[in-house]
Amino acid sequence: MRKVLVTVWVLLLSVALVACGSQETGNVEQAGGESASEQKQEGGTLVIAVLSDATHLDPHLGADIPSANVYHGKIFETLVVQDEHMEIQPGLATEWERIDDLTWEFKLREGVQFHDGIEFTAEAVKANIERILDEELGSPRANLFEMITEVEVVDDYTVRLVTAYPFTPLLANLAHYSGGIISPQAIEAEKNGGTPISQHPVGTGPLKFEAWEPGQEIVLSKFEHHWGEGVKVDEVVFKVVPEDATRVSMVETGEAHIAEPVEASNIDRIEASPNMKLYRSEGLGIDYIGFNLNKKPFDDVRVRQAINWAVDTEAIIDHVYNGVGMKAEGPMGPRVWGYHPDLKGYGYDPEKAKQLLAEAGYADGFQTTIWTNDNPERMNVAEVVQSQLKEVGIEADIEVMEWGAYLEHTAAGKHDMFILGWSNMTGDADYNQYYLFHSAAHGSAGNRTFYTNERVDELIELGRQETDPEQRLAYYHEAQEIEVEEAPMIFLRHTEYIAALGKDVEGFWLHPSRIMMLNDVTIP
Repeated sequence: MRKVLVTVWVLLLSVALVACGSQETGNVEQAGGESASEQKQEGGTLVIAVLSDATHLDPHLGADIPSANVYHGKIFETLVVQDEHMEIQPGLATEWERIDDLTWEFKLREGVQFHDGIEFTAEAVKANIERILDEELGSPRANLFEMITEVEVVDDYTVRLVTAYPFTPLLANLAHYSGGIISPQAIEAEKNGGTPISQHPVGTGPLKFEAWEPGQEIVLSKFEHHWGEGVKVDEVVFKVVPEDATRVSMVETGEAHIAEPVEASNIDRIEASPNMKLYRSEGLGIDYIGFNLNKKPFDDVRVRQAINWAVDTEAIIDHVYNGVGMKAEGPMGPRVWGYHPDLKGYGYDPEKAKQLLAEAGYADGFQTTIWTNDNPERMNVAEVVQSQLKEVGIEADIEVMEWGAYLEHTAAGKHDMFILGWSNMTGDADYNQYYLFHSAAHGSAGNRTFYTNERVDELIELGRQETDPEQRLAYYHEAQEIEVEEAPMIFLRHTEYIAALGKDVEGFWLHPSRIMMLNDVTIP
């Protein structure tokens, strides 16, 4: 049984805000001396230069970080949140209790208002969970909540969730961006043919939606009636700037306050500038190169293993990522619960690759295509892999796509090979394992390799239901061993995130899931 009180949350939040610049969460490095501004100012328009536009702004349909970075914790809030150590803290729920293995009771925060003026109550929680589980909506994240069989409204500020089986990571899932609570009035309006939530989101967060010019910018403004301390700026503008060098230049000249993401090749430039400082933060995600197992020759495990041996991941980390990130031996990094420290992945051995290709009937190699979105680092990875594959007789063409089209086409299984990342939003093995490897998650849900293994499915499902941590860990370790052996993807690196900040920007930090935390940001 666990019960968390509001007073504890306030204390922990204050500690988190103080600690947000520490090495554990991320650190800010600055060349050119101390910040010129010792006094923190409030107000103004915070400009963030981002690589990709959002695909939509509906959290229940969420499947990508560029979109979640606009709405998660800004427009929408969740029942519980995770702090920088991935510990569960109160959000729209102030305390909770696990009554028995199947029943969780949540006490809700009072005095919370949606952006459209209606009050947040237990009925709103019920309406949101029912919506995300509605098959007609087709949420790619419905599996995060599919175990919930009943939402019982006890009173206006008490709600109970009943699950079909014991589900250990429920709180972590509720902290996920797809658990964002939407105004019931907006849900009802959409049902009746009104404006889709994806185009006009309405939540309880410290920022409210103002405008969206697709491909250009999204504007959010401070919500004056937020229940908490809210944000310190008046407005946030997410400007879409595909060119990495341009994003960095915008920070250097003061046209933008933050650039995220930033290529590792820009680290020296940022550190040397008197107008910028570098932010680095260890993440929970993984960068990988996936195979489409529904297409030949990738349906043959020997071909997949051969390509793993043919790709020098250490060289990619050193030369493309400029040493940023940690070489991945398996699908999960050290900060994710469920990490397997004893996994041994693939090294670089072109001769072994050629041998496996010959055994599979491809002694002369074959022709294929590597897809990537318009992320400069991924484009560079594609070029390096193209060169390395040529050494073992595989001729690979590179195709670059805009982000939205890339997600759509890889979800539909039109690709051969593809380069992508997975940011573990919950910090729990279930989120990595279920969405990247379970057969029920094929396509847009996350399993874009279309990998299927009955034993892996079984282990993932056992891990979801197991309450004993040691046994649960054993299930996930076995699953990862199978995944490494069957090689549905090349595990490149466990991520580290970097951003460029203006020298006087204070209070910014990146959550380990790569969500930008803006509440405490002040700008000159």
